[in-house]
Parts: sequence; structure tokens; C-alpha cells
Amino acid sequence: MIRTALATISALLLLALPAEAADDGIAAPTLRANVTVTSDVVRVGDLIDNAGSAALVPVYRSPDLGTTGALPVAQVLGVLRAKQVIGVMTGDIKEVQVTRLARTLANKDLENAVASALERRFGLGDAANITVTFDRGVSDMRLDASNTGTLQPVATRYDARSGRFDIAFEINNDNNPTPTKLRFTGTAIETVEVAVLTRDIDRSDMLKASDISLERRPKAEVAGEPASRDRTIGMQLRRPMRAGTPIRVADIVKPDFVQRDQSVTIIYEVPGLYLTTRGKAIESGAEGDTVSVLNLQSKRTLTGVVTGRGQVTVQGASQSAPMAPAVEQTSSLKRDEAPAPVDTAALVRSLVQAPAAPAQAAQAHIAQAQIPQARVSQAPAKSE
Repeated sequence: MIRTALATISALLLLALPAEAADDGIAAPTLRANVTVTSDVVRVGDLIDNAGSAALVPVYRSPDLGTTGALPVAQVLGVLRAKQVIGVMTGDIKEVQVTRLARTLANKDLENAVASALERRFGLGDAANITVTFDRGVSDMRLDASNTGTLQPVATRYDARSGRFDIAFEINNDNNPTPTKLRFTGTAIETVEVAVLTRDIDRSDMLKASDISLERRPKAEVAGEPASRDRTIGMQLRRPMRAGTPIRVADIVKPDFVQRDQSVTIIYEVPGLYLTTRGKAIESGAEGDTVSVLNLQSKRTLTGVVTGRGQVTVQGASQSAPMAPAVEQTSSLKRDEAPAPVDTAALVRSLVQAPAAPAQAAQAHIAQAQIPQARVSQAPAKSE
């Protein structure tokens, strides 16, 4: 009896195995501890090795895309027996982990796809400067792993006034000749990176690194060329501005090194001479600007270049007061002759001395007129 029963069981096991396993002596079906699937169902062939003709029989619904589920071994064996699959080797496996593969499209990838579809169209610029906002807050999207193609826009609509878009995409599917279709709606606005004030700034304040932050603002809010962070630091504003205001290139100027009515140091330079004196600025100016200053000693108005804080440099005969006569451009000097040297003493007197009163100037002129001018004649020497 026992031998008969064992023979019967062996015959049933052979019937349950694939024909190839019975003929060729292939090992019995073996349960897998970790299973990955790409379709929406789990089949016998996904769960065990050497499933034979039963491999395509569906037994479970797959987990959600991109997720993993656990199946107790006893439950799996019960489901397999119901499908006439018995004699499965389980070893020490306690449960089976089933993972459904998926293709994940991150929210940022979808934004980039929309921006690329709109790039340099409808009056927009580069995709990197287009900010996309989806309706209903689209998050990461999971598709079946068979969707291996790229997102291809097939229909694009955009309203430049409202910034609204409606774009349809297609993705090629390895398991289906018909591509997967996706459609997105929302708003797309071109933005620019601009320096923004972190606090209220007055006209006389010099901008520091802590006063500036970089933000992306809609291009329509920044009329003109936006200022970069590096370009604004160390500069001044043309007018007082409040915190949160974007800064344009037209809003900034070089800082004033000289303020109107400020006491300044006047530096007078000619070759071989360096002279300083005190003065008062008649107008404000930044480094490199030409301004007028008043020499407090001579009461003369001079014109110089701002070369530092509270410092104006006068070079050559730039002051507006009369200077010592120099060689005219219409001089009859020959090419080999050098011009007469500049009268440095006269230049210094014109800078530091107060202008003579009219009466004194007239007397000096009369006195000069009464002095006869000596004439020197050069006669040829006698020959001996």
C-alpha cells in the first residue's frame, strides 16, 4: 500500500511539472524571494523558476507603479496550488517581495519639457529663464516602465498676455505601437535674475554685500537691463529705494567721492611740481568726474578731476583764471626748436595768489608801459 501511494504521488508531481522537466530531469520549480514586474499583473513565471507551460498564468494584481508589496509564502503556495502548480521548492523563504518597475518623471523634468517646448517662441526667451507653474500642482509622475521614449510636444498653445499654456506630449511605448499621451496646462512666465534690495536704501548710502540678494523676477517687472550683484556692490542709487525693489543698471551710479560744498584737498600737478591746498567743491562728483572747486586762498575757481574721497586734482593750466602765456599753436618755431619752458613760478602764483584789484592792475600796466623796451641788434663782426 505504501509503495503504491508513493508511486501515485510521484506520478502526480511529474504531471504538474513541465514536460521538459520530466523528460530532461530539470530541477523542481523554485520560489523566488524578490520579484520585479513591468506589467499590471504577476504571473506564475514571475514567482517561480522552471514554471514551464504555467509561466504565463496570472495569479496576482501588481503593486502600484514604483512600489513594492510583500506576499507570505503560504499564501503564494495556496494560489499556485489553485492553478495546479505544486511541488514548489521554497527553501527558507518567509515572504516574497514583489516590485513593480516604473518610469518616474520628476516635476522638474516636466517643467523643463514645457519650457523647452516654449523656448524662443511666442516672444519668450531661453528655456532656462522660463518659470513654469502647473494647474492642480502636478507632482512627480510614474509611468509604466515600457514608456521609454522622450517627451515629444505634439500640440502647443500659449497666450502671451496671460502666460497660459496648453501642451500635449507623446511618449513611445515599447509594448504598444500607440504612444502614451500626456497633457499639461498652467502658466509660463519669462523671468530674469536681478539684484534686489534687502533693506531701505537712501541716495547717499553705498551698497554693501548684505544689502543685496539675488532673486528671479518676471521680466515685465524689470523695465530695462537688470543689475547683477557684483555690479551693484560699492555703488550708490540715483534715488532712495525700498527693500524688495529690483535694481536696474540705470538705477545705480558710482559713489560721490566729492559732495557739493564739501571741503576738499586740491592737488595741482605739472611736470616737476606737486602742490596741495584747501578748497570747497562747487558741485558733486564721482571718481573720474570733472568738477569745479573754489581755491579758498586765492578765491579762484578751478576745474579738476575727482581722484579720491575729498580730493580733486588739477593738471596743467585747467583753472578758469588767466594763466601765464604759453607758446601758441601758430608759433613759427622750427621743427628742430624746442618750445619755451613753462613758467612754473607764474603757474604757482596764479593758483595760490588772489587776483589783483583792478586799480593795482592798471597801475602795473602803466608802469610797465613807461619802461622803454631794449632792442638788441646783432651786427656782423669785423674781419681783421
